[in-house]
Amino acid sequence: MEVNLVSARGLKNNEFWGGGIDPYVLIQYRGQERKSSTIRGQGSKPEWNEKFTFKIEYPSVDGQYKLILKLMDHDTFSSDDYLGEATIYLKEFLEVGLENGRAEIHPKKYSVVGSDQCYCGEIQVGVTFTPKKATHDVEEEYGGWKESDDY
Repeated sequence: MEVNLVSARGLKNNEFWGGGIDPYVLIQYRGQERKSSTIRGQGSKPEWNEKFTFKIEYPSVDGQYKLILKLMDHDTFSSDDYLGEATIYLKEFLEVGLENGRAEIHPKKYSVVGSDQCYCGEIQVGVTFTPKKATHDVEEEYGGWKESDDY
């Protein structure tokens, strides 16, 4: 599965001394995590245009198919601040991909929600899923002996 992180808009500036935010995104899917680059100087309207790849196992043991996008503000002298997150539910999307050989969500906007469950901006993300075909490595055998390049 490929995640296309495009941009965000309307992010809250939580810097007390009036400085701008330096946002980045932690993208999480079932124990896998990818981190976007930190965008400096664009404040609450960052643009990433970055792609990230995740391995998908379907069906999963727990049936959880959530892509979580955590927006963070990079701080140099203190711990990074949590700006909010968006969740994309992928179960039906993955089922369509398995059925049709491919599924795509063109970049669209998802609401970013803060820890108080209030709207605090939006993030634009696209997702593409192309299932891998099961391949079986078949070695040719000749008269019971496997052919080898070792001499």
